[in-house]
Order: sequence, then structure tokens, then C-alpha cells
Amino acid sequence: MNKRININNLQPGAFAAMDGLEDYVNQSGLDPILIELIRNRVSQINGCTYCMDMHTKESIKLGDTEQRISGLRSWREATDYTERERASLALAEEITNISQGVADDTYSNAAKVFDDVSLAQVIMVIVTINAWNRIVRTTY
Repeated sequence: MNKRININNLQPGAFAAMDGLEDYVNQSGLDPILIELIRNRVSQINGCTYCMDMHTKESIKLGDTEQRISGLRSWREATDYTERERASLALAEEITNISQGVADDTYSNAAKVFDDVSLAQVIMVIVTINAWNRIVRTTY
């Protein structure tokens, strides 16, 4: 493979903007375990091994279990995710695969378990990790 560019070196302002999104997400007040579950599931969908590794380690550090993390691919069948986690994961999958749109039912389910501010924060977690996955998958 040819050497790839380092966006951080070439466009530090772009990385600063991404870091700003990270800071927003991390200071949003959302449960850090929920944030990491979203990051892990989106990274799985996008095939971003680098991000999956990083966020799996962070999840475990925060006290989540390996069983829940490894079970993310089949979270619908598992019984150990909360209603908020399930709504977030469904939304994360549909936003990540946005060409198919976000179903009204998926959005409504998320809106039932989150207030408007928290729902906006969940959406930003999903958008931010998707952006990071795309940067990493393109340049690493």
C-alpha cells in the first residue's frame, strides 16, 4: 500500500474541529458507557478495527463487560442492553447506513426514551464516530 496522508499534520484545523466534536460528546452528560457502546457498534459496521480496539478498551475501563461489547453485533437478540441503549443502537445503525434513511419508528423509539437535548447528543455521538471511522479507514 502507498503511504497515506496525515490529515492532522496537513490540516490541523480540521483535526481541531474534530477534537471539538469529541469534547462536545464527552462533556455532553450522556452516560460514558452508552457513548462507548455507540462508538463500538458504529465502528463494527464501518469495519474500523482501529476504533473498535480503542473503544473496546475504553468500554472495559469504564466497567462495561466483554460479553456486552462482543454481543453488539446481535444486540437485538441479547437481553443485557437497556431500553436507551437499544434505541441508541438502532438509531446508530440507521444513521451509519444513511442511504436507507432513518425510519420513523426508529426515531420515535429514540425520542420516547431521550429528551430532545439528549437525543441531539446521541445523534452527535453517532455522527462524530462515523466521521472518525471514515478518516481512519481512509488514511491509515
